[in-house]
Amino acid sequence: MTSSSKLLFESVLLADGWATNVAVEINPNGDFVDAQRLRPKNSTEYQIVAGCIIPGMPNCHSHAHQRGLAGLGEKAGWDTENEHKAIDSFWTWRVAMYHYLERIQPQHLYAIAQQLYLEMLKAGYTHVGEFQYLHHDQKGDAYANKAEMTLQCMQAASDLGIGFTALPVLYRYGGFGGQDALAGQQRFLNNVEPFCEIVHSLFDAARNSEHRNCAVGIAPHSLRAITEPLLNEVIDALPKTQLAAIHMHVAEQIREVDECMAWCGERPLQWLLNRFDVDQQWCLIHATHMNDQETARLAQSGAVAGLCPTTEANLGDGFFNLIDYVNQGGVWAIGSDSHISVSPVEELRWLEYGQRLLHQQRNVMADKQNLNTGMALYCSALAGGRQSSGAKIGSIAAGQRADFIVLDNQHPRLYHRTEQDLMDSWLFSGNENLIQDVYVGGVKVIDHGQHVHQEKIARAFKRAIDELAKS
Repeated sequence: MTSSSKLLFESVLLADGWATNVAVEINPNGDFVDAQRLRPKNSTEYQIVAGCIIPGMPNCHSHAHQRGLAGLGEKAGWDTENEHKAIDSFWTWRVAMYHYLERIQPQHLYAIAQQLYLEMLKAGYTHVGEFQYLHHDQKGDAYANKAEMTLQCMQAASDLGIGFTALPVLYRYGGFGGQDALAGQQRFLNNVEPFCEIVHSLFDAARNSEHRNCAVGIAPHSLRAITEPLLNEVIDALPKTQLAAIHMHVAEQIREVDECMAWCGERPLQWLLNRFDVDQQWCLIHATHMNDQETARLAQSGAVAGLCPTTEANLGDGFFNLIDYVNQGGVWAIGSDSHISVSPVEELRWLEYGQRLLHQQRNVMADKQNLNTGMALYCSALAGGRQSSGAKIGSIAAGQRADFIVLDNQHPRLYHRTEQDLMDSWLFSGNENLIQDVYVGGVKVIDHGQHVHQEKIARAFKRAIDELAKS
């Protein structure tokens, strides 16, 4: 943006509920300056935005490269000797994923990420946290710029127009207690100095006006991939006030919990909370397998639980302890992780339906403030997404970045719905995309479901997939 813009929202979801005829001003930096509930007298200065406007959803957890193999992990193994289907799990899927990413080069990652982020925008995600661990070339050697691969994702996000939190991954070991890394993990590995060099390169890039909607955090991959001294050294070496967030996978699989117990006698989340100052800056991804004490401690810490329901279902992870966690004040966000789905509607629906099946109840996530389940889900995910991104997003209010989406309330599925019922009908009545327009930093990046460069982006994605298929 080069100048301020003034918009008049016919119907908009503000922090304190729905409002009509709200005048907003967006400054050249892409932030809301003001939001007035009364129609201004000089309304001719304002561009009217029809439809229902809601804040865009942050996606707290993305592995962009995995979008290229979405759907390719659904063929079961077969035990020819004993004539029965082998038991597939996260760990067997990981072998296939490692084989795929061995071939990806920077230009492939850029093309895959841009196609992915385009799909995110169309679905209503306006910001993404990119948990990027593919750092080195195929031989495990550093690129000339050690941050090359994460920079490719940042560039893809900036060129497309989606908000971005870079989360370069600290990965050094192959198992609990500093075990040697596997052959398939050589592209991930860094010690303290090269990792911090990556982070500082990203700091420099994010300060460039070209990347004005970008922030930088860090992501210690998991307890399997780091040690206590390594993580302490990295945290001490980096300016904590400049870090948007600290993300980490934890307790995703029962095997992970068992191996952690065998190693140190503590469960993963227990070990982490006993040794690090886990606070609101942290986002713990999955946290699927927590006992009651861990659930309470995570909720009390103020950290975000980063939930990825479609991936967790796809990989057979299990159910997050959501009801107890929320009842104790726990904060959560959603992410699309392996990108077998790229839809906040599907993530939120899966989250609610999973809990319904688990507890044999309906409207599990409705609360006193929002008796409508769709509204309760969306508002909670916005709050957690804002916290986990380290960005001023998730609310249509002064000082927040102007990220919002326009729902087509004339579509048959949303037509004649009251404002309170609108979110329920959007989230729980089908799979057709009902998003008309998407704005990031006050710029319309999706116009009537289309991006100006989407055909070019699709062609580049297909070329990348063709090259990967031949390599």
